Amino acid sequence: MSENNQKESQKRKKELILKFLIYSTIFAGVGFFIYALFFPKTIIIELEPASIVDESFKNEEPIDSSIQTKEPYYLKDFTQIRNSLLLAQADFLEVHLSEMELRVYQDGVLEKAMPILLKGDPQGWGGTAAGLYKIKSGHIVGFSIASDVYMPYSLSFYGKYYIHGIPYYPGGEKLVSDVSGGCLRLSDEDAEFVYNATEIGMPILVIDRENDKYQYPSFTDGEIDGFPQVSAQSYLVADLDSGFVFAEENSQAPLPIASLTKLMTALVLAENVDLRKSISVTEKMLEAYGDTEGLEVGKSFRVVELFYPLLIESSNDAAEALSGFLGRQRTIELMNEKAKSILMQNTNFSGPSGFDPENISNTQDLFYLLRYIFNNRPPILELTKGKEVRSFGEVRFDIENFWNKNEFINDPTFIGGKTGYIKSSKYTAAFIFNLSNKDGEDRNVAIILLGSEDEETDTQRIYIWLQKNYFKI
Repeated sequence: MSENNQKESQKRKKELILKFLIYSTIFAGVGFFIYALFFPKTIIIELEPASIVDESFKNEEPIDSSIQTKEPYYLKDFTQIRNSLLLAQADFLEVHLSEMELRVYQDGVLEKAMPILLKGDPQGWGGTAAGLYKIKSGHIVGFSIASDVYMPYSLSFYGKYYIHGIPYYPGGEKLVSDVSGGCLRLSDEDAEFVYNATEIGMPILVIDRENDKYQYPSFTDGEIDGFPQVSAQSYLVADLDSGFVFAEENSQAPLPIASLTKLMTALVLAENVDLRKSISVTEKMLEAYGDTEGLEVGKSFRVVELFYPLLIESSNDAAEALSGFLGRQRTIELMNEKAKSILMQNTNFSGPSGFDPENISNTQDLFYLLRYIFNNRPPILELTKGKEVRSFGEVRFDIENFWNKNEFINDPTFIGGKTGYIKSSKYTAAFIFNLSNKDGEDRNVAIILLGSEDEETDTQRIYIWLQKNYFKI
């Protein structure tokens, strides 16, 4: 071989080697990117959220029906779940939304606490979901289709909600905002630490706020009148902020709840579906009991639009239409999963509307539902009063002509709630009132009734009793 041929051959070899190195680098980068986006974190077998909740209630004594004459009794909050995880020496994440802090625990011992830079805004539908969940997936670089941004070290834990570092656009520019869309934003350094410390299936406890343990003067002074006679088979009257129980009867008895179900239907859709998405109404959706004006086959409605007939008129059609976004069975599954994650351990849903008598709960569980909505999804309560909320466009229903079945919408102390009725449940109600106590402080009080002959009269009698004994008349 001539000297020129040898040089040419060596040159081609060098070019091939160089091309190989270049393409290897490119493929490796692409491969890493694909891995980062799609390859899941290690899966581990961990405690199921439902079993952790059950363990937290395991040694709880039943409420005494004469509780208002004995020692003060407070319903549980999410801190009891934390205590159960600590006793189990579990690896878990704790998110405290009020304190804006995320804590990593290993074997029940705090390993590191770090600040949360941003969380969601509850008033604008974007509140971060509270409750007990588990890490579902993790990606070194995730991508949000809704916001068109990359999310470094993203961890999915429920519905639309993630923990991640500082998001950035495809061009590399950082996303700047005052609140998140509901996800928890950490610094990139802290997000990387959390990402490396977690595994798929690890519990994550998101605490919205803890009970404030406010003491009512009337209770401590012992000056309390006897509770009024009401027709409800079960009732619970409790302070939403402290968990203090004013009075109860059969509050742990499982009973059909009728259309109180629709509060959970709205909650689950709000947390699992983009509220701007639309669905076309089908004949199947309109087979439910009752008719809703304006809800017709072939018309399309956004999720949030359907909340209006659902929560004002208590439309069964709207409930069935909403279940179509995720599929009816999947919606019911999510409703039951959500119930367990927010301490509703004795609740079961079999349909999205409540027309099915197999939708069972108790007044104590419904207290947890009201408290959750109040703290994390307040627009739902505004809707129950017939108010307009952020709806991402025109609402194509005549809201003013809806028959609002919540009797107290004209009461200035009424924060929101829901009523229901089917033959097997009788009348049901779950209301929140804002009352000024004798110290001039506003308190949020839940009045929950199941199996009532007349929920309006029962509520009025309880309201008067509360005002006379604990609040300003």
